[in-house]
Amino acid sequence: MSSGRGRMAGHVGRQAEACGRLGSPMYAALLERVADDVAADGVCARVLAGHEDDPGPSGLALRLMGSVHRLVLERRAGALATFYPSVGGSFEADGAWTAFTALLADQPDAVRQWLDRPPQTNEVGRATALMGGLLTLGERVDLPVRLFEIGSSGGLNLRAEHYAYTDQHGTVFGDPGAPVRLAWEGAPRRPWPGLRVVERVGSDVMPVDVASAEGRLALTAYVWADQTGRHERLRGAFAVAGRVAADVRREDAVTFVQGLGLAEGHLSVLFHSVMWQYLSRRDQDAVSARLEDLGAAATPDRPFARLSLEPRRRTPGAEHEFLVTCRLWPGGEERVLATSAGHSVPTVWE
Repeated sequence: MSSGRGRMAGHVGRQAEACGRLGSPMYAALLERVADDVAADGVCARVLAGHEDDPGPSGLALRLMGSVHRLVLERRAGALATFYPSVGGSFEADGAWTAFTALLADQPDAVRQWLDRPPQTNEVGRATALMGGLLTLGERVDLPVRLFEIGSSGGLNLRAEHYAYTDQHGTVFGDPGAPVRLAWEGAPRRPWPGLRVVERVGSDVMPVDVASAEGRLALTAYVWADQTGRHERLRGAFAVAGRVAADVRREDAVTFVQGLGLAEGHLSVLFHSVMWQYLSRRDQDAVSARLEDLGAAATPDRPFARLSLEPRRRTPGAEHEFLVTCRLWPGGEERVLATSAGHSVPTVWE
């Protein structure tokens, strides 16, 4: 086995393990077999040829699964759809693997079409971090909100207050009639009856137009096919996006934050979730420096906050956790508000 195929098989195998940890037994099982097939120079190795030197963080395995899922959603995958819960199928490992490899053998070019496209999700569950963070801010600031997001994808989380959130006591926050229903646990949140988002703007290097069929297909394809709850949330968020406008710009994070300013009589909030790791260290430093400048310019009449959900360590040497953190200026002290998961279910407030 060549060293390139060995590296590629290793990347795929590690992604299989990650899918298993994150609640997708289907993708874990299929990617385990993909890794073995790559090592054996099978059909998967032939379809993935040319990507042997792709780095692990580029997500080659997820690019493959997203491309195949797209063909399933478009009803172009033949018998494989029988095994995909996202279109009403039922997963069975041996039958699914036979149909999976048959698709790769019959339509290799169609599968390759999306292999150069970065995996892109707009995980609606992460709106829990934003909404709970806004409620926390509302305990200290009662002003209309200007909401900004970097790594916004299709901007679905910019509509956070239009979703419904239920705590362990049955209290509902947000819109009780919303088609997106999320749950959180832990310390109680206080309602913010006067919460009003007057501006919602995001940025992404590859924004997705959720009003288009192509955009909705892309976001759906990258949601793991056996995680039907995530698919239900996504469909509901598409419906909300049809009536609540948001502006998502094709801009990198550094350019976007350089253009941000504060507004008198408004709380300006910058949100980001599970995207920080994809920025270079230089870009991370540039974004953080600009946000510090905005914080230094904040006053009680024009406050600024940074809300984030990112994998971080609480202290040096500690394990990584998905932490919801908040900094509010004037002041700027950082607080850990909650722990969460990669797909934000559950979020537990502290």
